[in-house]
Amino acid sequence: MGKIFVVGLGPGSLDELTPRARRAIESSQVVAGYNTYIKLIEKIIGGKKIIGRAMMQEVERAQLAVNEALTGHCVAVVSSGDAGVYGMAGLVLEMILDLPENNRPQFEIIAGVSAVNAAAAILGAPLMHDFAIISLSDLMTPWELIKRRVYSAAQGDFVIALYNPKSKRRVNQLGEVQKIILQFRDKNTPVGIVTNAGRIGETKILSTLENFTAEDVNMFSLVIIGNSQTFIKSGFMLTPRGYKI
Repeated sequence: MGKIFVVGLGPGSLDELTPRARRAIESSQVVAGYNTYIKLIEKIIGGKKIIGRAMMQEVERAQLAVNEALTGHCVAVVSSGDAGVYGMAGLVLEMILDLPENNRPQFEIIAGVSAVNAAAAILGAPLMHDFAIISLSDLMTPWELIKRRVYSAAQGDFVIALYNPKSKRRVNQLGEVQKIILQFRDKNTPVGIVTNAGRIGETKILSTLENFTAEDVNMFSLVIIGNSQTFIKSGFMLTPRGYKI
């Protein structure tokens, strides 16, 4: 029986790929992942067999990876950021646990630097207190449920990090989220936007809750909306933890 590593690649740069993740990829015979993520690590893949697929083919990709492991191969299933945060870990684990116990490949999840951590480090220190992460993608979660989660996080004064904030198809959702949060927070609440964190073309924008929807935001952006205590100083976004200085 083979083995599956589900590997978090971090934000994209090989500098932020953990040594453990790199060892797993290098020791595998097969690498499976979204084509964009495969390209990020092509320098260390070498001549391994590649299971590359486009977006929206996650189930097929995971099943092919499991099948390879069942034939005795060592397989690395890669996701950007952390594989357990909107990544492939859950799907692959479900497939393995559905197999009879005596016919399951070995399985190991390897953590990576999540996009929210990478973006926060670029912005300064906006996640120093309680925060919520919410994806605005409604492909698998009803939009009404997403809005309820945003409402609850805003009401609870959480710092809010938004994954998948905007796409070519979803152009109005970010504005709806803005209106919900404005019910609970000042219009001048700091908002940070990081696009392509840790990759070529990285950008950082500091804005406000009133104005951030006018900025350039896309599927490669991560938006962090401050809580009632978050402030901007000298180009950095900070949420105080409460230490007395």
